[in-house]
Amino acid sequence: MNPLHLLRMTRWVRHPPSPRTVVLVMSVVAICVGLFVVERWIGWPEALTVTPHRGAVRVLP
Repeated sequence: MNPLHLLRMTRWVRHPPSPRTVVLVMSVVAICVGLFVVERWIGWPEALTVTPHRGAVRVLP
């Protein structure tokens, strides 16, 4: 572990963040975990993919 991480952890222990900041961080983490679970169990919709799995479009002469 990086020594700077230890210094940051000691700063957080001595001066904890406000409850509003904790709620904000936890809600962002919950949203990320929720998206991960939906993607794993249900799957990602094809309409939201960047490259469709149908293949390239060919132009015939």
